[in-house]
Amino acid sequence: MKPHVKPFALCINNADYEASLILGKVYRILSDPKAAKDDLLRIVDESGEDYLYHKAHFVLVDFPKSVKKKILAAAGVT
Repeated sequence: MKPHVKPFALCINNADYEASLILGKVYRILSDPKAAKDDLLRIVDESGEDYLYHKAHFVLVDFPKSVKKKILAAAGVT
């Protein structure tokens, strides 16, 4: 992922995806340049798998390095 791209997305709209996205939850974004051209984000959702969602469902966020490590560790990512 490019350094200027925020690595996390805060869900602000889960319409039509209530089982897959939780309002107010922070999700990890996986790099997908082709999807980004269509305003899509590759998100690891509640299923534990990555899927494409329109960026309108999220606000992109970033955190200090120590917080990033904790979020990724909680998600089982090292």
